[in-house]
Amino acid sequence: MDNFLELCRSRRSIRKYTRQPVEQEKIDYLMRCALMSPSGKRINPWEFYVVKDEAKLRKMSLCRTMGSGMFKTAMAGIVVAVDTSLTELWMCDGAIAAQNILLAAEEQGLGACWCQIYGREADASTGCANAEEVIRQAVDIPEHLTVLCVISLGYKDEERKQYDLEKLLYNKVHNA
Repeated sequence: MDNFLELCRSRRSIRKYTRQPVEQEKIDYLMRCALMSPSGKRINPWEFYVVKDEAKLRKMSLCRTMGSGMFKTAMAGIVVAVDTSLTELWMCDGAIAAQNILLAAEEQGLGACWCQIYGREADASTGCANAEEVIRQAVDIPEHLTVLCVISLGYKDEERKQYDLEKLLYNKVHNA
């Protein structure tokens, strides 16, 4: 990417992926970017679980009634979990790390999509109380951690238009 604005313009939520595996070098790059994420008081309450097992990814596709189907074709996923006992800023810290992962994925030529888990209902077919329980059944997450979100990853099997700079909601920007 030539610059950060172009990276932001290009990064879109991708929900369809090819069968091409995601190289470990790219996963390692995303994890380095996540580990450098800003964190309040540098507490770093987040932990990341990389999922490449196809059966686990397919289970993750059922974590929500709507909004998690991209894990049916994803070749990898990242669970962003946080230790809520360490800081009241856990949700912010986890979200910042997830955004670093999303931007790094775009830079590496990968598609990615955020799926909110915390506070969300599970697909009724799972028999689970909530989306987090589905993720816990698919991936071994320690009880002291809360699952904030999961991110699907893979090579894009769909194209999305870049953001149109002329159509941005500039009325949401205020000079104070």
